[in-house]
Amino acid sequence: MDERAYEEVGGAPGSRLLLLCDHATNRVPASVAGGDLGLPPEEMARHIAYDIGARGVALELARIMAAPALLTRFSRLVIDPNRGEDDPTLVMRLYDGTLIPANRQVTAAEVERRLDAFHRPYHRAIDAAIERMGEPALVSIHSYTPQLKGRPLRPWQVGILWHRDGRLAGPLLQRLRGQGYCVGDNEPYSGELEGDTMSRHGTARGLAHVLIELRQDLVATPEAQALWAGRLAPIIAGAIGEMADG
Repeated sequence: MDERAYEEVGGAPGSRLLLLCDHATNRVPASVAGGDLGLPPEEMARHIAYDIGARGVALELARIMAAPALLTRFSRLVIDPNRGEDDPTLVMRLYDGTLIPANRQVTAAEVERRLDAFHRPYHRAIDAAIERMGEPALVSIHSYTPQLKGRPLRPWQVGILWHRDGRLAGPLLQRLRGQGYCVGDNEPYSGELEGDTMSRHGTARGLAHVLIELRQDLVATPEAQALWAGRLAPIIAGAIGEMADG
């Protein structure tokens, strides 16, 4: 079985943008608990296993913008690539009220094996892409559930998450709000998570970066994913251009 940690989309030479998708799939590789974490299909189809719609948006953005992209090929429940290696939520045992049977007694040796097999190859691929490109802007595409169990509905259509460096986040927020979207500034999550993908590859390298969160009910179908990619592409391009001009 193909257990590659990531898929890579080539972009046009000279692209100033590298697209990332940390939680692109709910796939469980065969080498992890026989390909079954012990959850029923309806649980694996929830946001706990992957970012619904994010892969489709990222791939369509890559196509429209002729930008390279790197996307994971393993579920966040296998190991979360958007967490530092020492983060206690790297391998989740309980997520939004759901116990993850195959992770409940996971050993340190198995966590290390998953790091070597999946987490580290993805991040090495990001490092290699950045080295090839020079100083690209990093845009990571995520999605979020409209409502966590027992919590209020989340009103934002889009969230812009960023970590210390607002060169790209500022123009994006302004442009999205200018078009009438309900946009969260470091909502529904904070982008200031030490050791996450943006911290590791953006902040640490001094690269402009942003994580774009889309509400999952808005990108649940291929048609909706294409629609939002089409909306975001000129906004992202304009923000990158504004950042460069400034």
